[in-house]
Amino acid sequence: MRFFKYILLFTVLLTILACGAYSFTGASISSNTKTFQVNYFQNNARLIEPGLDRGFTIALQDLIQNQTSLSLVNSNGDLVYEGEIVEYRISPTTATAQNTAAQNRLTIAVNVRFFDKNDDDAEFEQRFSFYFDYAGSAQLIGSQKTTAIDEIFERITQDIFNASLAKW
Repeated sequence: MRFFKYILLFTVLLTILACGAYSFTGASISSNTKTFQVNYFQNNARLIEPGLDRGFTIALQDLIQNQTSLSLVNSNGDLVYEGEIVEYRISPTTATAQNTAAQNRLTIAVNVRFFDKNDDDAEFEQRFSFYFDYAGSAQLIGSQKTTAIDEIFERITQDIFNASLAKW
């Protein structure tokens, strides 16, 4: 019976220690990486939406802080994210019999450059985009615009996180 207790204790300890190296976010970060920085994402889209650049920069910072134990720094980070918003576009996706838009789509695209001081092979430059569809009879203002931008930012920042740290 005593032997069984030791085996059970060993199994439990092994399980706990093995799970310690696992990240529930799927992030694969080297032990040398302690800091990250997100440079300001300037809005270079043809259609400028005020505050979009600041909002995206903060959304990316928040996501990385919430899903990793890395510290945010203003300069000389181990991981560096930079880029620009390259598209902010509203376009009709479906039409009615009266030749009006039945549904519109807001699309936002961001060009991202990622640098990793500890792993040159992980670096990339890539475009990320996502969209939000809404009724053609509605105007994209107020809470609907906030919801649309938040949903798009959530998806784009998660895609950036997955490409840079989760290696998906």
